[in-house]
Amino acid sequence: MMNNLVLADTTELDFSAWALSKQTRLEQMLDLALVPADLAPKTLHSAMRYSALGGGKRVRALLCYAVAELCGTDLNVADAAACAVELIHAYSLVHDDMPCMDDDDLRRGKPSCHKQYDDASALLVGDALQSLAFDVLSKPKLLNDASLQLSMLQILAQAAGSKGMAGGQAIDLAAVGKPLTQAELESMHHLKTGALIQAAVLLGAISGSHKQIAAVSSFATNIGLAFQVVDDILDVEADSSTLGKTAGKDANSNKPTYVTILGLDLAKQHAQHLYANAIAALAPFGDNAQRLSALAAFITQRNF
Repeated sequence: MMNNLVLADTTELDFSAWALSKQTRLEQMLDLALVPADLAPKTLHSAMRYSALGGGKRVRALLCYAVAELCGTDLNVADAAACAVELIHAYSLVHDDMPCMDDDDLRRGKPSCHKQYDDASALLVGDALQSLAFDVLSKPKLLNDASLQLSMLQILAQAAGSKGMAGGQAIDLAAVGKPLTQAELESMHHLKTGALIQAAVLLGAISGSHKQIAAVSSFATNIGLAFQVVDDILDVEADSSTLGKTAGKDANSNKPTYVTILGLDLAKQHAQHLYANAIAALAPFGDNAQRLSALAAFITQRNF
């Protein structure tokens, strides 16, 4: 038993060190991609850096890096993909927090962009961060195969658009105060949360074989939903300081969640079921998928 405990502790420490190194690397990539705050228009550039730097667990970027390692994708390509995905994610958070959307004053433990600056600046910040994501991913000769690089742009565009994240947000807003079935809720979150997680994984796997891409795509489908289930649970159980955003926001806004549909205990069971499915999808990789397995545990076992 002691040997197993030591092995578990070592694995956890190894994952923590790896995650920290990738989070640090991503921060450097984002810093280089973002325009300096002292260049005009200064308020816009300052607000972009405020919203994109120095916060969040960077789960999407970590997924991208882990899959890139698994599939042999060049590190420079993984850097660009992880950076682009996080810029899209940052833009979505800025817009989601605005009064016309979810109207939240707190994000990543600090005032949301529209509170720190103003509504007009926040709108422009989201627009500019989205554009920058595609700028990063379209750099000349990022890949020797131009058609493969074009595929990366298409993956990200579809994940961010009306058939992905933006569409999911539209469904979410329309569902406030309305009862949804579990299937309807999962369909919404496949778009709102899952699409960008799926994109992060597919971009990391851009150099992989068809078999590898199919396996990590299945992994992403399950872990993307698990991520949202856990978010819904934490919205009930965690406080604002832990979450870095306003706790209880979904319940106060009368939004359908996994907790309101399933109840707390069944929601937790569902998260574990999705986690098990994600791990099963990694079976073809054997021990080589330990990084992704650790990430799946990190996503599904946050504080409950």
